[in-house]
Amino acid sequence: MEAIAVHRGSAILSVSAGQLRGKSPFTNYRTGQKSSARVSAARKSTTVFPIGEPGPRELKSKNSPPIKLLTNVEKLRLLSKAEKAGLLSTAENFGLSLSTVERLGLLSKAEELGVLSAATDPGTPSSLFGLSLVLLSLGPVCVYVVPEQYPWEIGLQVVVALASVVGGSAAFAASSFVSKLQGSS
Repeated sequence: MEAIAVHRGSAILSVSAGQLRGKSPFTNYRTGQKSSARVSAARKSTTVFPIGEPGPRELKSKNSPPIKLLTNVEKLRLLSKAEKAGLLSTAENFGLSLSTVERLGLLSKAEELGVLSAATDPGTPSSLFGLSLVLLSLGPVCVYVVPEQYPWEIGLQVVVALASVVGGSAAFAASSFVSKLQGSS
């Protein structure tokens, strides 16, 4: 997505999707020079003219502090609780140790898939909570809508109801966990 941004009387800048992440250089159209400026969180608002959309949009930046995931894990004493529950020794018995995680590249794969970024995204808990509500309501809706004339229809009701209860409960638990992980200040 490419857009043109105007910052309260300053030069017009070309902003692409990569630049919104603060990684790519800006091009100043007045001087034609490239600068390696990063997107600043100090600005209160920015007017953006998205290409292909009618009219400008006002983008307001939030000055919320970044979420420190490892600090919150330490504050909540999650590793101590996992060890007391026997989860770490059980994982090690199944062959999942820190060296195995490092050798398989699981952390880098999780970052590629956006799992670690999602854990620090403030919108993740509400998204997971919404997903849990949808999944928990899917089971009863399926049981009500699908008729019970044939055995396969009853089997479908059971499978969908079980999947929605398990998935909805997991999404609700994940929402609560991520919320506590982010809110531990």
